[in-house]
Amino acid sequence: MAKKVLSEVYAVLRSIGAVQSESEFSRDWLGRSECYMRTLRFKGCDASISSIAVCASKLQHYGTRMLNTEQHRDLGKQFLQLSEQCHQHINSTAEQTWMAVL
Repeated sequence: MAKKVLSEVYAVLRSIGAVQSESEFSRDWLGRSECYMRTLRFKGCDASISSIAVCASKLQHYGTRMLNTEQHRDLGKQFLQLSEQCHQHINSTAEQTWMAVL
């Protein structure tokens, strides 16, 4: 699921020109090194919860601000929806972790 939501976020950001590459996305929207997404793909791993949290926070931050504008209101709603998807993934993963201990 993490790959799906991050792929959606990347596609939206690329389509509006906010990022030009996965490297830029990894650095500026996930708070990781430029090779982060490439490494995940190569190793077949999911993104870390902290990377998803950074992305969710930025999406929420910018989405909220865009809602206050006429021109970018729809994009702001899309950012907030993507942020919510990130948060749902974080919560689901956390729940699986603590329920496994019970």
